[in-house]
Amino acid sequence: MRSLNIAATGMLAQQTNVEVISNNIANMNTTAYTRRRPEFADLLYQNLRRVGSQSSDTGTIVPTGVQLGLGVKTTAVYRITEQGSVQSTDNTLDMAVQGKGYFQVKLPSGETAYTRDGSFQLSPEGTIVTHEGFQVIPQITIPSDAVGVTVDSTGQVIVKQDGQVQSQIKGQLTLATFANDAGLEARGNNLFMETPASGQPVVQTPGKPGFGTILQGFLETSNVNVVAEVTNLIGAQRAYEMNSKVIQASDEMLSTINQMK
Repeated sequence: MRSLNIAATGMLAQQTNVEVISNNIANMNTTAYTRRRPEFADLLYQNLRRVGSQSSDTGTIVPTGVQLGLGVKTTAVYRITEQGSVQSTDNTLDMAVQGKGYFQVKLPSGETAYTRDGSFQLSPEGTIVTHEGFQVIPQITIPSDAVGVTVDSTGQVIVKQDGQVQSQIKGQLTLATFANDAGLEARGNNLFMETPASGQPVVQTPGKPGFGTILQGFLETSNVNVVAEVTNLIGAQRAYEMNSKVIQASDEMLSTINQMK
């Protein structure tokens, strides 16, 4: 009976659905986390009577035919790039991107990663780095005698040093955008990597057309909607139960056949 395999694919699909939902809920407090959504598609169909085939020698056409589906498959886990809300932290080096754009990060391998997590800190040399110690691109060093650091909306890092009247610009932060944000590859630690699906990055200063601005002292929160996720979880659980009922019913039908004398 095809129904056994069909229901099994449905249970596997709902298992994937629950795994995606659980990951969203687990990251509800992760800085700048973007929720995921699984997408499904039906599998191939078996043509027991092909649509449009001739049903007689006179050329009459079958109007509908008989097609039996073979179940469902997971086609993608899509990342919803809707911006989360911003939360005040009063931390000088915390930065949120309002609008489109990613901060650039230099990995130990020399590759460039991208993130919207602006919870930056200083290295022992005074360089702005991520919480993993990875250098933010472009490299910006804050002097050890700095008494005030200001990052304006366009990404300029302005430092007030002890004993000096005038503030100095120590660097310019830039943002990168992609034609297809959902095509970025997640690497963990709130980092993403460029892929052929994302397209090549376009780098500009914040505030330019098509680019967001920088908000100092704030962090972007997760865009997970807990109420929606719990609702989706209940729906996935019910769908899983219904597919299991199909398997149970198919098994009972096969048992009935085996008991026939």
